[in-house]
Amino acid sequence: MANVSVAAEWQLLGDRYYRKPELYHPMQWRHIDLSRNKVACAPFGGPVALIRDDSKIVQLYSESALRKLRLFNSAGVSLSDVVWKNPGGRLIGLSWSDDHTLVCIVQDGTVYRYNVHAELIDPNLSILGHDFFDENVVECVFWGNGVVCVTETCKVFAVPDFKTRTVVRLADPPPPPSSELELELELPHCVAVIEPQYTLSGNVEVLLAIGDGVVMVEEDEVQALPVPPGDGPLQKMVVSGNGRFVAAFTHDGRLAVYSTRFEKMFEYQCESALPPEQLAWCGLDSVLLYWDDMLLMVGPSDEPVRYLYDEPIVLVPECDGVRILTNTTLLYDALDHFDRRSAKADENLRLIRSSLPEAVEACVDAAGHEFDVSRQRTLLRAASYGQAFCSNFQRDRIQEMCKTLRVLNAVRNPEIGIPLSIQQYKLLTPSVLIGRLINAHQHLLALRISEYLGMNQEVVIMHWACSKITASLAIPDAALLEILLDKLRLCKGISYAAVSAHADKNGRRKLAAMLIEHEPRSSKQVPLLLSIGEEDTALMKATESGDTDLVYLVLFHIWQKKQPLEFFGMIQARMLARDLFITYARCYKHEFLKDFFLSNGQLQEVAFLLWKESWAMGKNPMASRGSPLHGPRIKLIEKAHSLFSETKEHTFESKAAEEHAKLIRMQHELEVTTKQAIFVDSSISDTIRTCIVLGNHRAAMKVKTEFKVSEKRWYWLKVFALATIRDWDALEKFSKEKRPPIGYRPFVEACIEADEKGEALKYIPKLADPRERAESYARIGMAKEAADAASQAKDGELLGRLKLTFAQNAAASSIFDTLRDRLSFQGVS
Repeated sequence: MANVSVAAEWQLLGDRYYRKPELYHPMQWRHIDLSRNKVACAPFGGPVALIRDDSKIVQLYSESALRKLRLFNSAGVSLSDVVWKNPGGRLIGLSWSDDHTLVCIVQDGTVYRYNVHAELIDPNLSILGHDFFDENVVECVFWGNGVVCVTETCKVFAVPDFKTRTVVRLADPPPPPSSELELELELPHCVAVIEPQYTLSGNVEVLLAIGDGVVMVEEDEVQALPVPPGDGPLQKMVVSGNGRFVAAFTHDGRLAVYSTRFEKMFEYQCESALPPEQLAWCGLDSVLLYWDDMLLMVGPSDEPVRYLYDEPIVLVPECDGVRILTNTTLLYDALDHFDRRSAKADENLRLIRSSLPEAVEACVDAAGHEFDVSRQRTLLRAASYGQAFCSNFQRDRIQEMCKTLRVLNAVRNPEIGIPLSIQQYKLLTPSVLIGRLINAHQHLLALRISEYLGMNQEVVIMHWACSKITASLAIPDAALLEILLDKLRLCKGISYAAVSAHADKNGRRKLAAMLIEHEPRSSKQVPLLLSIGEEDTALMKATESGDTDLVYLVLFHIWQKKQPLEFFGMIQARMLARDLFITYARCYKHEFLKDFFLSNGQLQEVAFLLWKESWAMGKNPMASRGSPLHGPRIKLIEKAHSLFSETKEHTFESKAAEEHAKLIRMQHELEVTTKQAIFVDSSISDTIRTCIVLGNHRAAMKVKTEFKVSEKRWYWLKVFALATIRDWDALEKFSKEKRPPIGYRPFVEACIEADEKGEALKYIPKLADPRERAESYARIGMAKEAADAASQAKDGELLGRLKLTFAQNAAASSIFDTLRDRLSFQGVS
């Protein structure tokens, strides 16, 4: 440990301490002159992009005349480079977005994007579009994931988020006031941006220094801000990291700090009236101004801090530019004396006894803010030494800091080149840091950090696997599979499907098929199998899963891609797939289903489909058009009959189809003859009944004969049909033609239902069964005749039922009582 106290390295500015540690010395790059290049540095210790500035005339030494976009980490280690061949004119600006995408904007407003490996990301974005293609971008100001561009005619455009790629044109600023007759358009002296997250509207606000004033431009509004008299015109402006303050350099060499509504809060008279090359906030309490050979740090009070440089520099604002050291120096020195077995150890310890917990905490905190590993170790040992004499200090605080510093020191290594401070690390979060490491292909370190912090390692292993596939074109599929599986198996539940999809995207279809075999989730496995052309395997996996949605997904995919016969062959052997296809096709794809059944020799199923189609056609009023004898319905039914007749097992269906066709043909004839559309689709019985009702007995007899209707059925139909039209003479004549095979009871029933008791009396005496006679007489209200018939039947139960029928008629009841007494039937009351 050095004998010089650490406190000596810090400089006081107002009530804040600052120091300027060297993180990487020397830088790893060679022959880099920052003054000859446009430079973009990502915050949070991110990568650095350089490209030769084509707006400057520079001397070429041993380098190529071709401009190269070169990417480095923060230690100057080269990451990648690419020759700049993009059209669109001069490069106006470049910057890193939050996800470490390098955004480059050229003169015609085209946006080119690169990843950290200098690979161009498609598609490009045009900020000016077709409407302003003849204009040029002259200045652009970046923030986070957005940018504001100003054209040569002072039009302002914004891209609020490069992820959404939406371009917004803001309101046009007014021209500056002038006493001349002709007003020449004046471009802003400088531009600054208030990020959307710090505005009330949630939209970006642009500050333009025009003339002696400043205007704030929004999407639909321009507002002049009250710049204090004498301050304008402003030469440079920059907004603070929290969006609350604006630092500006005035025309007469003053640094002024305003609120965002330009209420002056502080000013400092600089030694030079020339505007600085760079102006940046250092945290929230000081502002840095850089001229050719001097860096000036100005705070709200006291003298500024000056740093001299003999070479160009670039200022990269970070979220924290301030390092704080409280009363930790005595404890730090006490440990030094303790280590040297000095009596001053106890003396120093007694001096800070009352504030020992705060001193221990300060040492731990200072270790976190320290970049030098030996000083981190010393500060933590000092904290551990003080903790032994401090009973109420949190014991795991030092352990947590050690864990954090191990991560920070690992990524600060020059080979990694991410010099994060502890505050940046907390704001960035470990998960984002892991993401940046894997994007930089630092997979091993990302995996070790994930494991060390107890984080999910799936993201790291997945990205490694995809990168390995991309970079291993020369490795055979089988060998590469073993390499991948060796790592993928480390993480349970990892998505093999995603890795397989990447392999397919890179033209390794065989490798993709082998990888997807290890995916346990059918919902992930099946769609990918389809995308790589493994339809048969996809169908097998879908049916094995039992998920009908997956099976339908595969079916519809194969259906669209395969020829019908090939499709039928694939589903025939798999019962679930076949049944689901048949269920769907029965509802929506009859013709395709018929082809399927024909290909399998299932003629009876085709016949059933044809028959069903004929019934569906019958519901369509247009179906009866055409020939009454050979209409489309009849043809369908005849086809069904022909198919049924080819199988021995469907003799009944064949006969039924034949008779159905014959019936519809006859019904068509009847409708043509009678000119009444009331026959088609009625049953044989209804057809006969309708013919009799219409008086067409010959047609009814023809239907009876053609379809071999039995005599009993014929009699039933004709009796009730004649009763319906109340042709009692014809009914009586019909009853006398011969002894009815159904007896006379249907005649009685028909008459009673028609409420013709007199007609019923013609047939009741002819009933052979006295029980039937008794019940028939009772139905027409003839009690005495019913009693006589019941007495002939000698049925006591019947007498009881009949008596209840006439319960409201006292005379009728007495007849049954007399009959009971005379015959003494048991059970009659």
